[in-house]
Amino acid sequence: MGGGILCAGSVKSALAQEFPDKQPHSDKAHSSNAHQESQPSSLLNESQKFNESQNQTIPSKLTPKQALKQLIQGNQQFVSQKRLNPHQNTIRLAEVAVEQAPFAAILGCADSRVVPEIIFDQGIGDLFVVRVAGNIAITEDIASEEYAVVEMGVPLLMVLGHEGCGAVTAALKGGSYAGVIPSLVQAIAPAIAASSAEPGDRLTNAIKANIDLQVKRLKNSKVIASAIQQGKLKVVGAYYELSTGKVKLLDI
Repeated sequence: MGGGILCAGSVKSALAQEFPDKQPHSDKAHSSNAHQESQPSSLLNESQKFNESQNQTIPSKLTPKQALKQLIQGNQQFVSQKRLNPHQNTIRLAEVAVEQAPFAAILGCADSRVVPEIIFDQGIGDLFVVRVAGNIAITEDIASEEYAVVEMGVPLLMVLGHEGCGAVTAALKGGSYAGVIPSLVQAIAPAIAASSAEPGDRLTNAIKANIDLQVKRLKNSKVIASAIQQGKLKVVGAYYELSTGKVKLLDI
């Protein structure tokens, strides 16, 4: 899982070395043209979208501020139904097969309705995503995000909670649960207590308090705190609305 990214020109060269028999030659002009004519329009469209996506800033060069801007812009494209669907073709597969350079790391909920690559209009290799019910920052999750910061140099780390979170709902209800589900409730419990006196919807308040709690837990990591202090990393909390598709940054 190394860093770095290939440019479009490097990709063409890499593909030429990897698949030399697929490249057109003068003595195979007829077969090459026939192959080109047989390409489905979907692949042509896919290639066009790839070229358009190259107008974005190279992920490995993004500052924390630029990375956040790119995420929010992607969400706006998703909400307005103007998705570019970047980095979702075979060319991108070749780019990231050897190494990756995601521009943001996300600690999100395991909820099937909250898929970061889709709601932020990103593609393969763009985001380093850790998903767990309740978007909780326990040891293994913190370690995963530390890895993204140290080994891949991501400039942005986002804790992404969402409307109607089932894990937070379970923590609010209390009671007994089978297996090790109580460990999730325990990790969220401080947020329930912290938001109990707030006016408004109790569940929404608890979900946002939980996002705040997990952001603070991540910032307690010496690795993450050091990157923040050096200006290399920004950690933010965000709330996703299931009903609208909008991601709203929280003032944490």
